[in-house]
Amino acid sequence: MANPASYRPRTGEIPTNPGVYRFRDPHGRVIYVGKAKSLRSRLNSYFANPAGLLPKTYAMVHAASSVEWTVVGSELESLQLEYTWIKEFKPRFNVVFRDDKTYPYLAVTLGEKYPRVQVLRGDKRKGTRYFGPYTAGAIRETMDTLLRVFPVRSCSAGVFKRAESSGRPCLLGYIDKCSAPCVGRISPEDHRALAEDFCAFMGGEAKRFTNKLEKQMAAAVARLDYEQAARLRDDITALRKVFERNAVVLAEDTDADVFALHEDELEAAVQVFHVRGGRIRGQRGWVVEKVEDFTTPDLVEHLLQQVYGEDGETHGRLPREVLVPVAPSNAEELTEWLSGIRGARVDVRVPQRGDKAALMSTVRENAEHALKLHKTRRAGDLTVRSQALQELQEALDLPVPLLRIECFDVSHVQGTNVVASMVVVEDGLPKKSDYRKFSITGPAASDDTAAMHDVLTRRFRHYLQDKSAQVDEAVLESPDGDAAAEDAVLDTTTPAPKAKFAYPPNLVVVDGGQPQVNAAARALADLGIDDVYVVGLAKRLEEVWLPDSDFPVILPRTSQGLYLLQRIRDEAHRFAISFHRQKRGKAMTVSALDSVPGLGASKRKALLTHFGSVKGVKAATPEELAQAKGIGPALAAAIVSHFSGDGPAAVTVPAINMTTGEIIET
Repeated sequence: MANPASYRPRTGEIPTNPGVYRFRDPHGRVIYVGKAKSLRSRLNSYFANPAGLLPKTYAMVHAASSVEWTVVGSELESLQLEYTWIKEFKPRFNVVFRDDKTYPYLAVTLGEKYPRVQVLRGDKRKGTRYFGPYTAGAIRETMDTLLRVFPVRSCSAGVFKRAESSGRPCLLGYIDKCSAPCVGRISPEDHRALAEDFCAFMGGEAKRFTNKLEKQMAAAVARLDYEQAARLRDDITALRKVFERNAVVLAEDTDADVFALHEDELEAAVQVFHVRGGRIRGQRGWVVEKVEDFTTPDLVEHLLQQVYGEDGETHGRLPREVLVPVAPSNAEELTEWLSGIRGARVDVRVPQRGDKAALMSTVRENAEHALKLHKTRRAGDLTVRSQALQELQEALDLPVPLLRIECFDVSHVQGTNVVASMVVVEDGLPKKSDYRKFSITGPAASDDTAAMHDVLTRRFRHYLQDKSAQVDEAVLESPDGDAAAEDAVLDTTTPAPKAKFAYPPNLVVVDGGQPQVNAAARALADLGIDDVYVVGLAKRLEEVWLPDSDFPVILPRTSQGLYLLQRIRDEAHRFAISFHRQKRGKAMTVSALDSVPGLGASKRKALLTHFGSVKGVKAATPEELAQAKGIGPALAAAIVSHFSGDGPAAVTVPAINMTTGEIIET
C-alpha cells in the first residue's frame, strides 16, 4: 500500500477553481473520481490527516499512487464531467447505486400490422406505447391477467410467421389468451381495436370496461347463458385485480418519482416509487456503501446523477417531477442537467405537506426496512469473506491483500475441442463481467501444461500491451485559475470505451497440481511479470501448490480460505465445461457442404433451402445451382467439380453425427 505523502501534490500547485479529480493506482487504473467547488480545499482534506478518514476513504488514498485534476468553467460542467468519467472508468471506490436491471415497461407495438403486447427495456421505439415502469414480477402478472380480457397477440415475429404458414395457432391461441390473428380468427381491424382497448385500460379507463362487462354479464344471466356469465365474471375480477394493484395515490395527472433514503455512518438504502398517472407503477431499491463523509444532499445528488444518467439517455423516461427527501447539492445545476436529458423542464422538489409528503413517508419506511434487511443478510457474508481472504493471504505468506483473484481451468475430451476459462473474484465476490473464455489450438492443445502456459501468456500479454499503450494524462497546472478554466477541454459526448480485462490480479489460481502451477509461473516469468502470485489447487487431496515447491501447502479442512479457493476452482470448472460443451455441440454435426471452397454459411443455407437436402445439391447441374440465391456460375461450377471428384478436396464420406455415428445426410 502506498503512503499518501509520497504522491501528495504541493498546496500551491492545486488551483482553487471548481474541477474534477481522479485518483489512480500503481497500474494506472482510475479508482476514484470526485468533483469540488475548490480543488485545493477538497484535495488537501485527503492528505492533511489520513488517519482520521473513513475506513473506505483511508483504503482508497493508500491504494492510490497518484492524483490528477481537471479545471472546468462552472459547477454544471464539473457535474457533467464527473458523471462521464464515472461511467467511463467505473472507479472501484466511487459511490455506485446499483440494482440488477433497468426499468421494465409494458409496451404495445401499435406501429405493426398486428400490434403486440410485450415487456421491453431500454430505448423507446417509434410507434410503440409504453406503460410503467413496473417491477419485473408485477409486470408479468399484469400482462398475463390482462391477456385474459384483451387477448392481443404477444408472440414473437418468428412464432407468428410459423403459425401463419402452418395454419395452426400457438398455445396461447388454444387457451384463449390470444385472438390468433395469425390464422384469421380475427381481422386486422378488430385486432387493432382490441389493442387500443388494452391501451385505454392501461391509460386509466378501467371503469368503462368493467361497467361494459357487468352489463354483458347481466344480459347473459337474463338469457340463462350461465357459462358465458361466469366467464365475464372472471374477466371482471381480473380487471379489478389489476386496477387495485395500481391504486390512485396522487392526482391522476401526476407523473413523479418519489425518492427516500435511510442511512447510517457506513451505508445508505434508497427506495423510489414510480408514480405515473397518479398510480404507483413500480418500485426500485439500492443499497450503497459510503466512501467519503457524504452529507445527505451529496448522496441525493449522486443518486439522481447516476439513476437518470443511465436510464435518462432515452428521452421521455424522466417524469415531470422528482420528489426527494432533501434538496440535493448543486440543485440548480442538477435541475438544468436533468431538464436537458428529458428535453423538457424537470422540477426537483422536497414535499412539505399533503399527499406527496405522506407518500414520501411510506417510501422512507421501505428504505428503513431495506437497510435493516441488507445488514442482516450481509453481516455473516462480510465476516466470512474477510476471514477467507485474510486466512488465504497469511497461509500463502503474501505481502499484498487479495483484492482480485483470477482462476484458470482447461477443459477437453481426449485432446479435442480444447478450451480454457478465466473467472474473476474481487473482494471475495465473483465479477462475472470479467469472465473470459479461450479456444486453444495448435501445439498448445497437446497437453494441459502447454494449454495453461498458452492461456496465461495470452491473458497477460493483453495486460502488458495495455500498460505500454497507456498515455498518462497531463495534470492541468496553472497559477492563473481563470486561464486554466478557459484552456480546459470538456468532452461529454465521447462514448466510454469498451471495458478490457487487462487489469492484473493479485493472485492467479490454476486448477491442477505442480505441473500446471510451474507452467503458469513460467508464462509470467517469460513475460517479465513478477508482481502476480500463482498457486494451484489439486483436486485429489485439495492441496495448494506453489511454484517450484516440492511440498504443498495444506490448509485446514475447515479453513474459510480453502472454501474460497474451492468455490473459485469449481466456478472456473463450470464455466470451462459450459464453453467446451457449446464448442463441441457445434462440431457434432458436419455437412458435405462444409468443405466446398468459397461456400459460406449463408450460401450453404440458401442451397439447402432451394434444393431441400445435400442430395439435391449433389444431383443439380451448374445451371440449376446458379438459380439459388447468391450462387453465381463460377461457384456453381466449383460445387459440381467438388462433388464429382475433380476438386482438390472432394468429399468421400457422408455427413454424420460425431457422437452417435448416425448418418444425417446422403
